[in-house]
Amino acid sequence: MTNLKKHLALLGFLLAAAASAAPALAQQAIRLSTTTSTENSGLLQYLLPKFEAKANAKVKVISVGTGKALELAKNGDVDVTLVHARASEDQFVAEGHGVNRRDVMYNDFIIAGPESDPAGIKGSKDVLAAMKKIAASGAKFISRGDNSGTDQMEKAYWKQVGSQPQGGAYVSAGLGMGEVLNMAAELRGYTLTDRATYIAYRAKTGLQIAVEGDPKMFNPYGIIAVNPQKSKDVNYKGAMQLIEWITSSEGQQLIAAFKVDGRQVFFPSASTAR
Repeated sequence: MTNLKKHLALLGFLLAAAASAAPALAQQAIRLSTTTSTENSGLLQYLLPKFEAKANAKVKVISVGTGKALELAKNGDVDVTLVHARASEDQFVAEGHGVNRRDVMYNDFIIAGPESDPAGIKGSKDVLAAMKKIAASGAKFISRGDNSGTDQMEKAYWKQVGSQPQGGAYVSAGLGMGEVLNMAAELRGYTLTDRATYIAYRAKTGLQIAVEGDPKMFNPYGIIAVNPQKSKDVNYKGAMQLIEWITSSEGQQLIAAFKVDGRQVFFPSASTAR
């Protein structure tokens, strides 16, 4: 065999080897859809590098509202989803789109608003009574308007109240939590927010906590693997690696240790719940 033929044969072998290795390397990426609260609070930036180092894997994060996060999972565009809207999560699993749902953590919702408190609700622990006063006062309320877990909870509150702000008093932003907090500060309005994102943005916005402590404002998070029987190309092995780690003692201890402005903002809750 001539040297040229030897070089061509070697090149062909190397190209074939690279082609066969490419899918394995690509498979190491774990695609995660999740809520803006886990991103805006800084939790993922804190947690994921520790998981990636241990698992020798890369997590690609898509941070959107819960509704969109579940839609991405339903379409097989991600491998695993971390969200906070239990009714929607249960429906997602019941319809066969997700498997192995686990509880991960919880925090709570609050209503944040301007220091001037135009609706006179500051210090309230009754979210429905407070929202009724907001609607009656004509004060501005900034809604996520994006079918996120926060948006779904807000809409459920208004339904129970039986009314909501009208006309220009109600602003449907279609934005993430951090951006909505900034908008609420600019418009001197109220908004429903998870506590973790509020604390992360508090210094920037100057918004005050108006309502907190109502059991109705409990905010649990769950993680779900995309069903590999529905979406053949998902990285199910990688999804389960992340699920097992984040619900392990190590993952749960790290969640408990995470702080924003010196305060714990997520509380671990992993169990065998599905």
